[in-house]
Order: sequence, then C-alpha cells, then structure tokens
Amino acid sequence: MEVELKIAKNEDSEEWDKLVENSPHGTIFHTWKWLKIAEKHTNSKFYPIIGYKGTKPVGIYPLFWIRKKGVKLVFSPPPKTLLLYLGPTFSDFQKLKQSMKESLFMEFQTEVDNFITSKLKGNYIRIRTSPGLLDSRPLRWAGYHVEPLYTYVMDLTKGTDNIWNGFNKELRRNINKAQKEDIKVEEGSKEEIYIINELLRQRFEEQGYRSSKDYYRSYLSDVYEAFYPQNLRIFVAKYSGEIITGQIAVCYSDKISLWAGSPKTNILRGTPNDLLQWEIIKWACKHGFRQYEIMDAGDDPRLRHFKAKFNPELAVWFSAVKYSSPIFKGLERTARFVYNKLGPGRLI
Repeated sequence: MEVELKIAKNEDSEEWDKLVENSPHGTIFHTWKWLKIAEKHTNSKFYPIIGYKGTKPVGIYPLFWIRKKGVKLVFSPPPKTLLLYLGPTFSDFQKLKQSMKESLFMEFQTEVDNFITSKLKGNYIRIRTSPGLLDSRPLRWAGYHVEPLYTYVMDLTKGTDNIWNGFNKELRRNINKAQKEDIKVEEGSKEEIYIINELLRQRFEEQGYRSSKDYYRSYLSDVYEAFYPQNLRIFVAKYSGEIITGQIAVCYSDKISLWAGSPKTNILRGTPNDLLQWEIIKWACKHGFRQYEIMDAGDDPRLRHFKAKFNPELAVWFSAVKYSSPIFKGLERTARFVYNKLGPGRLI
C-alpha cells in the first residue's frame, strides 16, 4: 500500500499535532501553531502535508514555498525564523521494524518529491531534518546532497550533582565566580524577550552583520502569545539590576531546548552566560525534564568551546539540498562565493 498525500487544513490541526506528539523526532517547531506563525512572518506559502496509508495517517511533512526573483524555493524550515531544523516526522516510528521504517521514509519522500516537482515546480529545495531521525539515505537516494550537522543534548536524569561533576574545571570556576560577583538569574516574560532580541542584534552588529532593530520583534511576540508559559520560558541574568544576557527556551514533551539567546557579554569575561546555563539546567531538572538541548547549527567552530564544556553528547541532524537543474546549483555557488568575498553584511 503506497503513501498518499493530503494537504491539511485548519480543521486538521488537532490530528496534525497528535502525529507530531506521537513521533520520536517531533518538535515544538512541527506543531501547527508554530508553523502558521512561521508562514505569517516569512511571506511564504505553507504546505502542511499529511501522509496516509489507507485511512491511517503515518506522518507529516511541512513545506514552505517562496518565489524570489522568479526562482521557486521550497524549504523545511523556512529561513529567517530562527529554526535550525524541521523536516518530516513519522508517527510511532520507534515501534516499526527497521525494514518498515526504511520503506515508509522512502515512499513518503518519493511522493513528496513528486509533489514538489509537479505542483510546486521547485527549483531549489532544502530540507533539514530534526535530531532523532537518524537515517538520511532516503534523501540521498532521492537525489539530495546530504550533509550531517550536530546539536548538543544532555541527559538530565542523572541529576544535578552528576551533571555538575561532568562540567570541565573552567566552567565550574566561571559559575562560582559569577555567583560571587552577585549575578542573579531570574525568569522573565514578554518584555525580556525583546531585551534578549536587542542584545542579540547588538552582538551581531559587533560581528559585522546588518540587522533591522525590529526584524524579529513581531515574530517573537506571536511565538510568546502562542506558547508561553507551558512551552516557552525566558531566563535572564542581571548584574547590578541590569539585564546583561538572557535565553529563550522551548519546552516540548520531556525536553527543554535553548532556542535563542546567550549573546556574549564582556562583563566578568562572559561568566554570566555560564551561570545562566547552569541555572536553567537546575530549573529543568526540578521540573522533570529528561533532556536538555543546547541547540547548535553544527557549522560554527567558534561556538564549540562554550557549548562543549557542559559535557553534552552530540546528536546528529541532516541538511539536504536539491536543485531542479545544474543552473540553479551554479547560481547558489556564485551567491556563496560573492558572500564569502564580501564577508559579513547580510540581514540575519
């Protein structure tokens, strides 16, 4: 029995979210509300695909279509949404035998590619799968260029004492120093999201990146209204009563993920961010979370030192790219070459 596709509608949102919830690699970013917010803020067309075998839904595949200067682009996730990964999820995937897992993914991917080719006329397609979906072969076999990337995940079930003992000496020293210097970590709300956004913008500008002051403000506002407090938490570090850094975290199932924030601060040589992370870890353990993700794009070695010192484990995810013809591959290579020559200066 082949996989058949259906474009979900608003009345299917409950079924959609149930499929995400039942998938071992479903994330909060796959939920209907988040995807609709992403569509609103990216000037894209959202295609929420549900795959069926007979009458049984077996998975979802969120796609975003954007037309730019005559080129038809298909993304999952779309750019400029602060999302690292998205891609397909399969319901109850962990219960299937390996042969069924492979067949399901291959059949679903084949039908989705047919849809992208025949209906969306995609010239450039980029799919980034979520951690937990370990098999990238169906994408490679479908003609995608697949690159492995990595995020960081910590096991919280071993408790705060064992987690603390696993930190490297520099990190423990930095945390103790920040505490002695009276850095305070507190939970925040909507206003603190805007402050974190501004701190990030300032940090990017220090690195040479242009950005609009209010670029993410309305997006973050919509995310806050949709997900706070159950699935969204804000933490800030204060020094002498002033917010100097902060972190927006998303909570889904048994995992808390550091989504956006922790801009580098020169105060106390950056140690406030070390204390900020430690306090979030303790909060997560207290509230029963089993996993802690220090989200990472996996392509910037500059960030490795800060994240690796917490002694997390690597979790792989995949970026897959496909072109309708070599012409579009050449155009992308040219754009990348120009960017590398000019250096920083893009809108983040």
